[in-house]
Amino acid sequence: MSYRADPGFLTELKRYGDVNVESCFNCGNCTAICPLSSETENFPRRVIRFAQLGLRERLLSSRELWMCYYCGECTQTCPREADPGEFMATVRRYAIAKYDRLGIARLLYTSPVFNALFLAVLAAVFGLFIYGFHGPQPGDTLRLFEFIPAQVIHTLGLIAGLVIVVTALLGMATMAVQVGKSANLPKGARLNWLAALWDVIAVEVLGQKRYRQDCEVYGEDKPWYVQKWFIHASMLWGFLGLFAATALNYLLELLGIKPTGTWVPPWYPVRLLGTVAGLFLIYGTTMALVKRFRKQDESSAHSTPSDWSFLILMWLSGMTGFALELSIYLPHPSTWSYWMLLVHLVVAGELLLLAPFTKFAHAMYRTLALYVHALKPLPGREAAVVGAD
Repeated sequence: MSYRADPGFLTELKRYGDVNVESCFNCGNCTAICPLSSETENFPRRVIRFAQLGLRERLLSSRELWMCYYCGECTQTCPREADPGEFMATVRRYAIAKYDRLGIARLLYTSPVFNALFLAVLAAVFGLFIYGFHGPQPGDTLRLFEFIPAQVIHTLGLIAGLVIVVTALLGMATMAVQVGKSANLPKGARLNWLAALWDVIAVEVLGQKRYRQDCEVYGEDKPWYVQKWFIHASMLWGFLGLFAATALNYLLELLGIKPTGTWVPPWYPVRLLGTVAGLFLIYGTTMALVKRFRKQDESSAHSTPSDWSFLILMWLSGMTGFALELSIYLPHPSTWSYWMLLVHLVVAGELLLLAPFTKFAHAMYRTLALYVHALKPLPGREAAVVGAD
């Protein structure tokens, strides 16, 4: 298969981050030091070489791009100070923009002005639209879903979910085509579809095995709760837990078990799940924001406006949700709770609608790349296929 080189590729790539791989003379030190590199995945050296040669298609089809967790070891030991860790992060931003069919990701990553204006306008439009359905604000008891009807929230949530799913699937389909070019799986072979799915979802995504065991070399002398893998996992667990709690609440209403807004004690299973998940989300985003503000390590030394806005939206979503939950159990209702509900809906809606275009998208693409990486022919079948050829 032939690939076309693009001499101007590095210039285009620099719009997405602080890229300095012109200084790289391909010594291979980054590959030697990377705990995730192997005989078949010798990154980041190979990906850097693709960029230097302008091999855009080869770079976008590289699954190694998504297997990097930006531990920073390659950057710390690079003799030319080419910052290969930041290069990998930059290329991931570039890839997300290329997989996005609408072009929103490209503008969010490359234009700070567009990023700020787009978020502000989207919040204003979304907020005014929701407020258009508002009802009374009872003062005797707290009845949040008389102010913003639950049916309106559910309907908007379903519409937003459909938009997100369609957009995400289009991006993932584009990526699957690209990454499939370099998978080199034997044609006709039976693959370990289910085993690979378990390894990726349970072991890697939820358990953070690679990040926890291989990528925390420089954090071993730190308590586990401040290590990068746990901060990353806290945000992931928190988001997924809140999503599950919201979905379960809606399911309970559909089944007639618990209408939305019904008072339940804090230890009610779904409420408890949401509380724990919210605390994880707040902790993870707070720690990530502090690390970026202080530039504590290589992975937090370079931040784009899109990185900041994503983390801030995540933090606001957790904080406003927690404030709402707290208001439910206060002895006296307060009118600020109604406006907090509106703010929470705007922030959460904006966060979800932007998911396929921001840094959150890399979670989807990384999962897909890890799944392709985990696919292997089942024993005894590959030889039969090769022999048949």
